[in-house]
Amino acid sequence: MKAIITVVGKDKVGIIAAVSTKLAECSVNILDISQTIMQENFTMMMSVDLAGSTVSLKELKMHLNEIGSRIGLVINIYNEELFNSMHRV
Repeated sequence: MKAIITVVGKDKVGIIAAVSTKLAECSVNILDISQTIMQENFTMMMSVDLAGSTVSLKELKMHLNEIGSRIGLVINIYNEELFNSMHRV
């Protein structure tokens, strides 16, 4: 299954490292990544492949929420099909 991860928060050192390290620990493959800084705000969107993941989607959400809480970010993960259908015009 593929998923979309969004990350939003105040820019600080280590955001990409924290998220990508946790994904690697869970054997989640990053397929594509886009990040930008708008004024002092960091935004990132990732397309990931969960096929080889060692944790469930629910567990991964929990891990990402822990990172978000620890460093002041809002991190969401969506099933790619659900994400695409939510954003269809």
